[in-house]
Amino acid sequence: MRHRVAGKKLNRTPAHRRALFRNLVTALLDHEAVRTTDAKAKELKRWGDRLITLGKQGTLHARRRAAALVQSRTVVKKLFDELAPRYQARQGGYTRVVKLGVRAGDAAPVSIVELVDRAGSEPETTKKKPQRRRDTAKAAGGGKKRAAG
Repeated sequence: MRHRVAGKKLNRTPAHRRALFRNLVTALLDHEAVRTTDAKAKELKRWGDRLITLGKQGTLHARRRAAALVQSRTVVKKLFDELAPRYQARQGGYTRVVKLGVRAGDAAPVSIVELVDRAGSEPETTKKKPQRRRDTAKAAGGGKKRAAG
């Protein structure tokens, strides 16, 4: 039984797994989106959300805990100065996983992990549903042409 055992092993040693997720979470916070396999993406979501929560705390202790995981000082600075204020009003769910399909080389399921409310992406609520072509043709007086006869 796996009672109270969090996280996936991903067929790696603990040191390799920790190094993998430290690299992935650093890239996620730096670029705000990372393309990886589904299993790694689901686990990376947990790591990313946890670090953004540390950033929202804003204390020296939280900064040191984040610096122990993140591999770059500039990314730690970005986490506390840019990302934490952006998500201050949000209660959780700072990242999303979008499935992309399968990778061509080995048919592994691939996903993208991205921060919600990223800079440069418009909010989902302002997107307007595109008008169907059939509806526009009817409105213009078009429609099916009938054969004369």
